[in-house]
Amino acid sequence: MALMVEAPYESLVDLRARAKDEIAKVVLGQERAVELLLVGALARGHVLLEGPPGSAKTLIARATAHMLGASFKRIQFTPDTSPAELTGVNTIRAGEHIFFPGAVFTNVLLADEINRTPPRTQAALLEAMQERRVTVDGTSHRLPEGFTVFATQNPIEFEGTYPLPEAELDRFLVKVLVGYPEQEVEQGILHRVLAGFEADLPASYGITRVADRDVLATLRSACRRVRVEPSLVQYVVAVVRATRSAPVLTLGASPRASVALLKMAQASALLDGRSYAVPDDVKTLAPAVLRHRVSVAPELELEGVTPDAALKAIIEKIDVPR
Repeated sequence: MALMVEAPYESLVDLRARAKDEIAKVVLGQERAVELLLVGALARGHVLLEGPPGSAKTLIARATAHMLGASFKRIQFTPDTSPAELTGVNTIRAGEHIFFPGAVFTNVLLADEINRTPPRTQAALLEAMQERRVTVDGTSHRLPEGFTVFATQNPIEFEGTYPLPEAELDRFLVKVLVGYPEQEVEQGILHRVLAGFEADLPASYGITRVADRDVLATLRSACRRVRVEPSLVQYVVAVVRATRSAPVLTLGASPRASVALLKMAQASALLDGRSYAVPDDVKTLAPAVLRHRVSVAPELELEGVTPDAALKAIIEKIDVPR
């Protein structure tokens, strides 16, 4: 498949459509989640998917990685998962020191139920996410260039979960909320199962890859060349800074959030077939980029105010550039 990433950009619209069609062979009723995961992957960022057990979080991540043609590893986080399982270990064999790489040495790491593992293991993942390298016994090892984490977690009110620290949450480019499907969609899932689909058997997915590692790298590079006007840069900064002074929030978003929102806007524009970002890119993506970086005031949280509701009210008050 020949992809034009310089011009015309229209060929990338076809890529977006094909990618969605392929994922739809496996995942039904989660179009927005799939869209955000795809945009996040092209923006070269880590993605956190949150939802109740059985809502297809793992399936969405696995199918997207397969569709993008990326090397893939999955690690199931438990209270017993050790940092060495992520980073690797040094051992001595026949008198020689040998390094055995851990799970992070891949293009896409699916960190399943990330908030079921204790802080020490989460800290090991944090270095890999931020630096794209790990240190084992004083020696630094660089991860593959395209290293990306797709992490899933259950809501924190579920039993056996550890809250992720703010520093780790801030490393995720975007947080995707995955809910239960509508009745008709759930019926469609059962029909897929009757036709032979099994979530734990990728061979039953029927997905055709629409890219490979080199194409993905080229697209990521193209994202960085999407034009962003100075007025749009000001809008991004205004949105993020507004979260720091809003009375409804006790924790606002960091400058890293501004960078994340900018990169997501560029990736979304590219997949829309545009060589430039527009205010709607920023406004539409802001909740997913910011919801895990802010904290609602406790008294309002008790009244049912969610981060998304708070962010919507904040964003609506900011002037949109013309």
